Amino acid sequence: MARLKFKIEAEASGSRARAARFRTLHGEVKTPIFMPVGTQATVKSQTVESLKEVGSNVLLANTYHLLLRPGPKVFEKFGGIHRFMNWDRPVLTDSGGFQIFSLPHSRQMNEEGALFQSYVDGQMILLSPELSIQTQRAIGSDIMMVLDQCIPSTAHHAQAKLAMELTHRWAKRSLDARGDSLQSLFGIVQGACFQDLRKQSADFLTQLPFDGFAVGGLAVGESKQEREDFTEISAGFLPRNLPRYLMGVGTPIDILEAVHRGIDMFDCILPSQLAQRGVAFTSRGKFQLRRSVYKFSEEALDPDCDCHTCRTYSRAYLHHLNKSDEVLGWHLISRHNLRFYHQLMDEIRESILNDTFANYYKNKREVLVQSDEMNPSTPFQGPKQTRAEKRSALGDYEVHTSEKGFSSIRQKSSGEIMHSVSPPAEEAHSLYVGPSELKQRLRDQNQIIIWDVGLGAASNAMAVLKELEDFKEAEKKVIIESFEIDLDPLRLAIRNAPLFPHLHHAAPHSLLKEGKWIRSDGLVEWNLYEGDFLERFKSARVPQLIYFDPFSSKTDTGLWTEAVFKMILEYAEGTSFKMMTYSASTLVRSMLLSAGFFVGAGPGTGPKSDTTVAFNQESDALASGSLLGRDWLSRWERSDAKWPAHFNEKERAALEARVRSHSQFKSL
Repeated sequence: MARLKFKIEAEASGSRARAARFRTLHGEVKTPIFMPVGTQATVKSQTVESLKEVGSNVLLANTYHLLLRPGPKVFEKFGGIHRFMNWDRPVLTDSGGFQIFSLPHSRQMNEEGALFQSYVDGQMILLSPELSIQTQRAIGSDIMMVLDQCIPSTAHHAQAKLAMELTHRWAKRSLDARGDSLQSLFGIVQGACFQDLRKQSADFLTQLPFDGFAVGGLAVGESKQEREDFTEISAGFLPRNLPRYLMGVGTPIDILEAVHRGIDMFDCILPSQLAQRGVAFTSRGKFQLRRSVYKFSEEALDPDCDCHTCRTYSRAYLHHLNKSDEVLGWHLISRHNLRFYHQLMDEIRESILNDTFANYYKNKREVLVQSDEMNPSTPFQGPKQTRAEKRSALGDYEVHTSEKGFSSIRQKSSGEIMHSVSPPAEEAHSLYVGPSELKQRLRDQNQIIIWDVGLGAASNAMAVLKELEDFKEAEKKVIIESFEIDLDPLRLAIRNAPLFPHLHHAAPHSLLKEGKWIRSDGLVEWNLYEGDFLERFKSARVPQLIYFDPFSSKTDTGLWTEAVFKMILEYAEGTSFKMMTYSASTLVRSMLLSAGFFVGAGPGTGPKSDTTVAFNQESDALASGSLLGRDWLSRWERSDAKWPAHFNEKERAALEARVRSHSQFKSL
């Protein structure tokens, strides 16, 4: 039975973005769509009338909370959530799996379900797939979700596999429990940050008669880059003719990136949650209305917004309400934020229908990462920073301390974190230095030159120095050539040296002061090339190893192009080298192959199932045993993210031809 009658209306050129529509029991839904979170049959601080005024069409409610209060019997008496809350449009109910995940010390998991203690009356409740669906049937939601076991995205492979398999068994039980209900039911793809598990999960679930599929297990610990990569990977495994829902994501830029990767539906608490703290999303970037710069501002919050808040109130009044902790401030800012999200979805949908999404995506992503601290029209005039606050930030960078207790450097403008999942020294060794096999190479070579592209806080270079601490063989030498356009991350890390133990060494201080450091025995040399890599790399010696570690292609776009990779190949012509990078994205691998590299899968690190390694010599690539093969090429063929968004049809066709004809795939 086709419950939703899902229909794709348009697909964007150069992207997986798509515009579609489907019909639920309570009306039509047009995608891409953002669903405000009404956990307990209410979106916090909003009325049904204000939600309709800002453009909300589908609300999300939560089975876990509604099971406990008011309980299924209340919904049965009222005939469902729609009459109960006076909402006549569609409702999607989450199953409660994520809420159970968030109570690690208050629940027990087993094959039957999740046993937990009610926060309402202390009663012990076993939330099974059957009880979850029974409750969702009583709630009367238009779209139900299967009960799944959600785990941190940073979980190990074995743990992720067990949770995925349990989710699959629960999915079948959820389908059986739905019976003949006309409510739609979505399966949830799990597998943490492991590509093989994501494929297994999608392969299993798509054999079952679900009405749509959700990508679960993201936004629970992984980095932004990993979330985007695994969104793309998971969406690529799902059928084209059913809706795709990315659960719990996210910020406006997160949503734009996910639409580009083929996602149709989104939910997140951020528009309301951040509004309570005075944060507003606007056409000029993100504003923090608690800042004193707004105390006397007569301007509308967002001159380009047509919502009630922007038509009626000044920034000064919203600043006052928020500083005074008045509920009205929460209501008004949240009302605006929800309108901003819905306007964003309308714009995205319109650009897909008009086939202008590629340009829209390119321009909009720059706006969505802006904030009022970066906007010259709203200079910072807030409270003076403490000495500790000043020490923890420098220029566009700040110290970021993870939940695991280690520190990294975060770029404020992009939000990207250097080494976000594992301690910097640990990740540098597992991804770059260990696979380099430096000591083994030195048995056969008198000199090794390493290009460290993206010095950052010097994690990779310092990992090399540590690896070579006991290396004392005369007439053998290692030279590190580090490239960096902005030395603030290293300066900031040194300023906070207690948090960055890999820098407890004289070398980085000498590098900043003198531009180089040479070990006392002369066997290890470290040189700094400050400035644009594209202007400086021809001043460096030809490498045998390249640690390609700049910010991602989203932030440092100019360094991840086919042209740049070709320049590296040409400069090192005649010298065999190996290049390693943390990215495993389809686009990056396409650029490398198109440039002429032989490309393979590199070692996993943290939650990443793999990274990327590239060679300029086929013999070295074949000896590595890591080359991408038939499975990857098959996924690449289906991907719409294999070329830059700005490529025209001719450029895309030429790129596809170069990759398909690459000698790496000649025997396939």
